[in-house]
Amino acid sequence: MHILIKLALRILAVWVVAYIVPGIHYVSWMALVIFAIVLAILNTILKPVLKIITLPINIITLGLFGVVINAVMILLAARLVNGFSVDGFLPALLFGLVLAVVDFFLRIKD
Repeated sequence: MHILIKLALRILAVWVVAYIVPGIHYVSWMALVIFAIVLAILNTILKPVLKIITLPINIITLGLFGVVINAVMILLAARLVNGFSVDGFLPALLFGLVLAVVDFFLRIKD
């Protein structure tokens, strides 16, 4: 049950951020839900691997390279989901930053 609540909050967060950030487009609620699920799966499986691989860069940039990893994950998820699109790297970067803030206020942790 806890997982379903987290998923519902994640979908709500993605919807709010997609409404706020320019350059984020979706055609239906189903595309939004699928994007949130794909993003959660990528963050669970691929993000830890990328963080380990980019650890030296992350240390040099004092963790700011993590924001770039988030943007890459968002771009990858958008590429995998039909009906959800991101106009480029800067909207994905802004999407990731705003999503992190919304996640903080909703207390969502991956």
